[in-house]
Amino acid sequence: MKIALIPNLTRKNALSVSLAVCEQLDNLGAKYYIESEFEDKFYLTKAEFTDKDRMITLCDIIIAVGGDGTIIRAAKYGKPILGINAGRIAFMAGLEPTELDMLGDLLDGKYEIDRRMMLEVQICDKDGTAQETSYCINDAVVARGGRIKMEEISVEHNGRLLNNFTADGVIVSTPTGSTAYSLSAGGPVVDPQIESILLTPICTHSLFSRALIFKPDSEFRLYSTVGDEIGLSCDGEDTITVNKDSYVKVTRAKMCGEFIRIKNETFLDILNSKLEQRRL
Repeated sequence: MKIALIPNLTRKNALSVSLAVCEQLDNLGAKYYIESEFEDKFYLTKAEFTDKDRMITLCDIIIAVGGDGTIIRAAKYGKPILGINAGRIAFMAGLEPTELDMLGDLLDGKYEIDRRMMLEVQICDKDGTAQETSYCINDAVVARGGRIKMEEISVEHNGRLLNNFTADGVIVSTPTGSTAYSLSAGGPVVDPQIESILLTPICTHSLFSRALIFKPDSEFRLYSTVGDEIGLSCDGEDTITVNKDSYVKVTRAKMCGEFIRIKNETFLDILNSKLEQRRL
């Protein structure tokens, strides 16, 4: 088994956690790669240093050390991923820093893979031609641009108008993303095994606007009702401007995220544990 180790060294504890991971992998005789730009931090380990593209091509699995953002970005490389928490909550992490002795189970093949549905998000012009395409494990957020006042966002579902939302924005999320921004905006928590697409308005100017859950084969189109520029952010990444003549199309992606699960935990076990950490 060949492993690509991706640390997010902007995290306060990521370097020490990553070095502890390397120590475990070295003791286990594992073959693993780290990007060459980090060689000065990991030169005492037995890692092989190379560029990211080669590392991803050669590896069988990825170990990402950081928070949810780090883990989600790494999961889009198309390889099974084990997230190790070096952040605060990290819903997507498979191991905590105190559980690194379980990496032996990883090398012995004593793990399962959870496959999580993803979203394909396109910015399309008025003729329906895709100008940009992104993929989301958590969510796509369509929100007002630089203006202070609320935006009027129209949402079409399978070619029919669903609603015109006067709101700060609208979140379209996977069940995995139901514990992220959607949860903060009042959306429901959905077991990731229940494949579906969630629609959650953000700070809507209505007493009766609630989050909705749709079949996974749904298609959504989102655009400004009054023809303003709006912003699109996928999985919390930098906002892309959607001009007034374009719209955002969201569908289920053909690819999926593969997350390695070593511990025998249910979704509710993880949810309760992480929410307890959040309260602390």
